[in-house]
Amino acid sequence: MVDTTWDYSENTPEINFLAEKMSENSKIDPALYGKYDVKRGLRDIDGKGVLTGLTDISTIKQNKLVDGKLVPCEGELYYRGYNVNDIVGGILADDRFGFEEVVYLLLFGEMPNREQLLNFKTLLVQYRTLPQNFVRDVILKAPSEDMMNSIARSVLTLFCYDKNPNDTSINNVLRQCIQLISVFPMLSVYGYHAYNHYLRDKSLYIHRAEPTMSTAEVILSLLRPDRSYTDLEAKVLDMALILHMEHGGGNNSTFTTHVVTSSGTDTYSAIAAALSSLKGPKHGGANVKVFEMFEDLKQTVRDWKDEDEVTRYLEKLLDKQAFDKKGLIYGMGHAVYTISDPRQVILKGAVKKLAEVEGYDKEFDLYALVERLAPQVIGKKRRIYKGVASNVDFYSGLLYSMLDIPCELYTPLFATARIAGWSAHRLEELINAGKIIRPAYMSISTEKEYTKLSQR
Repeated sequence: MVDTTWDYSENTPEINFLAEKMSENSKIDPALYGKYDVKRGLRDIDGKGVLTGLTDISTIKQNKLVDGKLVPCEGELYYRGYNVNDIVGGILADDRFGFEEVVYLLLFGEMPNREQLLNFKTLLVQYRTLPQNFVRDVILKAPSEDMMNSIARSVLTLFCYDKNPNDTSINNVLRQCIQLISVFPMLSVYGYHAYNHYLRDKSLYIHRAEPTMSTAEVILSLLRPDRSYTDLEAKVLDMALILHMEHGGGNNSTFTTHVVTSSGTDTYSAIAAALSSLKGPKHGGANVKVFEMFEDLKQTVRDWKDEDEVTRYLEKLLDKQAFDKKGLIYGMGHAVYTISDPRQVILKGAVKKLAEVEGYDKEFDLYALVERLAPQVIGKKRRIYKGVASNVDFYSGLLYSMLDIPCELYTPLFATARIAGWSAHRLEELINAGKIIRPAYMSISTEKEYTKLSQR
């Protein structure tokens, strides 16, 4: 029997009143953060991150040493010591798919030879299956309009199907991670199909993954009703997955993985926590915000080539007069990079090529115009301590739209790639078995004398 006394959709007057009281009593004077030298967001005022750990999985470079001083430079990203530009360049030169190869690199710290890569791909295919009736009983019976929540629920439910879910030995966790990497495309796409069918009244398609396909091909074939895709589409998606799969230990979701793993919890809980972090619009959800912002721009700006008109729109964004009125130009700026995001530089070239083939030239030119104008507008409107450049989220939304990937799957695709990085970092945390991560918070509350209830 359903309890109809509960209403999960609306706030009552009592909740609104209590929320206002809570907000008023929880405010902290922003000046106190400076007074006590608290690094908000674990970052210095110049954007440099506070050192909280060590990692051998990836390296981010945004500065170089010149005459004894650190100065901003073009951004660089390394996976296990290999420059991502070189990795992607080698894969493109061979005209092949590379996601699985880079997963191997992140997990095991070295590039696989042909035999190792073939064996690893075979292992991924072997694990690319869900428990019997899992799709019917878990994914289809509880459709959600939010795919990230759907994936997190599926991941937590897979705990129940694991015979050794709480075993945190390296062998067992590696097995769990490889299984999750293998099934993430299915959890994402099947979750979308459930939403599209039960909540949008569209046709339901549940295809099976073919064993010969790469991860990018699996995604496109599971998503599309006719399972068709071009080689260019799959190769560009493969590149996007590679660029999204890892980005240092300090990004919010990976740091979450380290923090939660340090408590000794199970793999499924750690990955669900990372998913919850990535969902946020300030992290993985930013690609959706970029796409939605441009959709609003295209409806608002009459002449997409008019720099003055586009500039005025960007100014309205910062003045909280346009789009979601948050005062942000989404896709611009990064917590680490100053001059350029190397992932964006690579992705932009691929997006441009696909736009020419798919007939999205005007859209690409608009994105490029905003990319050029936004730093100028931000520089005039904001007090900034470092440069502002477009990040990897800026063009990814346009890429996915050209691939006919629904907006609901933008962030899940990010997760489908980043699960490789999370897995590597979880294993790294366990192997080095440090203390539970517990940073300090300074209390600014004043001591108060307790009074009995009858006297209040």
